[in-house]
Amino acid sequence: MTLAVGEVARRSGVAVSTLHFYESKGLIRSERTVGNQRRYARAVLRRVAFIRVAQRVGISLADIAAALEVLPPREAPSRQDWTRLSAAWRAELDERMAQLKKLRDTLDDCIGCGCLSIDRCRLRNPQDRSAREGAGPRRLLVKTQRQA
Repeated sequence: MTLAVGEVARRSGVAVSTLHFYESKGLIRSERTVGNQRRYARAVLRRVAFIRVAQRVGISLADIAAALEVLPPREAPSRQDWTRLSAAWRAELDERMAQLKKLRDTLDDCIGCGCLSIDRCRLRNPQDRSAREGAGPRRLLVKTQRQA
């Protein structure tokens, strides 16, 4: 049984235009009827859910597309498929979580900062001493195994 684009949109919670966008990027596939209407396999609902969750945690569409390329295009992915995908992203997600936690904890003192907390500000960089460490927000970056 196949689903019309409106049904996929309703059941997945995304706009029809979003489904068309995902299809243009090769993330999902449809077949056309004789009347040129899109029809999707039911498995597309899981793919759309996967795309939405992956985007929500900040995974790029390019990385999502690469992950989806190894999944069966017209069948629901198996438990082994999902396990393989989650293992591939685990380190990256752990890094992102560590970075978000550090940012959250560092910015606690900055709420309403005018800068009233200059004496204990973690972002303060007198005489640009952090420049020796490289470009970018050096004090907010989480050092990872790959960066070490």
